[in-house]
Amino acid sequence: MALLPILNFPDPRLRTIAQPVEEVTDEIRQLAADMFETMYHAPGIGLAATQVDRHIQLIVMDLSEEKDQPLVFINPKITPLTEEKQPYEEGCLSVPQIYDKVERPSRVKIEALNLDGEKIEIEADGLLAVCIQHEMDHLDGKLFVDYLSPLKRQRAREKVEKLVRSREREKVAVKR
Repeated sequence: MALLPILNFPDPRLRTIAQPVEEVTDEIRQLAADMFETMYHAPGIGLAATQVDRHIQLIVMDLSEEKDQPLVFINPKITPLTEEKQPYEEGCLSVPQIYDKVERPSRVKIEALNLDGEKIEIEADGLLAVCIQHEMDHLDGKLFVDYLSPLKRQRAREKVEKLVRSREREKVAVKR
């Protein structure tokens, strides 16, 4: 397995629309394993392939405290099951150290393929529903900051750019 670099907002590659997976192959299974390793290391609870510069419809997530309940969604389709929206504070591995409330449908159904290429269907609410919708947005080239006001989005962009520059300086200093 391998740690993959995570793209940071405002990288334009995060705006790429993900393509459907033609066939669930060993290469797709390896990418999912690498994405889990990357997500756990970050640490996070969800990761879309778009975030690691692979523009296919693949999402991994694990909401468990013990990190022992991995979920994989390939070519996911989502259907809101209610008109009711619920605000939830969201963060994102591609928008590090930024958190804000986003309103999303409180209950959804997701249909997808698993790593065996089998169809799965899950009804979700709470954090799972939020996480699924958040990661699905990545596949459509959207970020949670797109739901924020232009001012908040600009502040998030500046903060992330500053953080990325700081990380780059640290890497250079370590190499010396």
